[in-house]
Parts: sequence; structure tokens; C-alpha cells
Amino acid sequence: MILVVNSFRVSPVVRNFSRCLGLGLALWAAAAAAQSDSLWNALKHGGYVIVMRHAQTEPGTLDPPGYTLEDCGSQRKLSDAGRAQARRIGAAFRAHEVPVGRVMSSRFCRCIDTAALAFGRVEPWEMLDNVGHDEPARRQEKRDALREIARRWGEPGNLVLVTHGFNIQDATGVLPAQGEMLVLRPLGEAGFRVAGRLPAD
Repeated sequence: MILVVNSFRVSPVVRNFSRCLGLGLALWAAAAAAQSDSLWNALKHGGYVIVMRHAQTEPGTLDPPGYTLEDCGSQRKLSDAGRAQARRIGAAFRAHEVPVGRVMSSRFCRCIDTAALAFGRVEPWEMLDNVGHDEPARRQEKRDALREIARRWGEPGNLVLVTHGFNIQDATGVLPAQGEMLVLRPLGEAGFRVAGRLPAD
């Protein structure tokens, strides 16, 4: 049996492109890691607001028709991966020695569970509830409430708000991934500044 192998040469252009792409990805990863380190160090001093989207849920699921806040079984829930993700987030806060003040959450079970697994305590607050089915006026009310507490936070430690993606997008213009955190710097009457983003993992 004769085995024929076709040989080919990679052009210098392709090789150079691959090298540049690899270098670019490495530089991007290094910059992201440096930003994360800077944010963790800033959080050690307290005074920030951390707005977190709930951890991972089962892919492709939404709250089914007829769900109720009182029945977790009727809602979209955290997946096993999401529960593990929430625990890792809490472990990261402890590893970086970040002081946590109040922990407030949407009343939906996926948010309460995220907060409880990560931080061991939670205060439900209806203004963090999912805006997905709200009328425009109610949606604006929740956006304004989140913005207000974010600009006024001044208690010891950092405030953690666990909510939903569209709530965060309405208030900040950023739609985070599940488990991702936005770090906000309160500025009082001037509002707040997005200091950066912390990935879930």
C-alpha cells in the first residue's frame, strides 16, 4: 500500500498573522488580569458598590408562565455549575480580604441563592427584582433606585447588590455575564463611576 501525504507550506503572512494574534491575546489576558488585581486591591479599602448578576442558571431557561416569588420551584434556578460559581465568588472575596458590608438581593431565588452561597447572608429588596416583565414606569423606578443607592453608599465595607442582567444594563449601560460583577465608585450628587468589571471566574 502506498500512502500519499500532501505537503504544503504555510505562507509568511499566515505565520506572522498567527504570531500577532497570539501576542495580542496574551497582552489582552495580561491587561485583564492587571485590571482585576487593581480592583481587588481597591475593594480592600471599602466604600465601593459591587453590582453582581446572579450566577449561572440552566441554559436556555426562563421563568415559566405562572411563576411566583414564594415558590422557588416555579422559577428559573441556579444550575449545579452556578452554585459552584457562587461559592467560588465568595471564596475570592475572602482570599482577597475584601470587607463586605450589606448584601442586598432581588427576591428571585436565583439571586438570593447566589448571595447566600457567596456571602452567607442576604437582604431581599424588591427594587432589585427582575425588570423583564415590568411596565416602563416600574422599570424606571427600579433603575433609579439602584442608581440612588449606588451613588450614596458610604457605610463601612463594600455594598453588594445581586440582581439581573437587564437591571444592571438599565442602571449602568453594561450587560454583564452571569456571575460577573461591576465595581461602582459612589460619587454622591455626581452619581457613580464604573471602576471596572470582575469576571465570575
